[in-house]
Amino acid sequence: MSSPSLSALTEEQLALARATGSGRSARTVHGGPTSPLRQTLVALVAGHALEEHASPGEATLQVLHGRVRLVAQDRSWPGSAGDLLVIPDARHALHADEDSVVLLTVARG
Repeated sequence: MSSPSLSALTEEQLALARATGSGRSARTVHGGPTSPLRQTLVALVAGHALEEHASPGEATLQVLHGRVRLVAQDRSWPGSAGDLLVIPDARHALHADEDSVVLLTVARG
């Protein structure tokens, strides 16, 4: 079993996000499409977002770098490095207030 360095992957994904027109990059670090548990690093350049989408199951975001805002319906939750945000069971979006990287953890039952 390998143990990837989240610090190294954070820098790698930020560099990739900065090099794309979409301002984002993602890499699954554990699990996969059919796994009951999946963890994905998501990097967003400041001012970019993951537009509104449905929640794929019970999920959390751990902010590893930067500042983000999780938005669902008429609510918003800020997150900074070290924060853990619980994703609501509703359509939601993620906005990067600074260059940011989050660890998305999804558990599907």
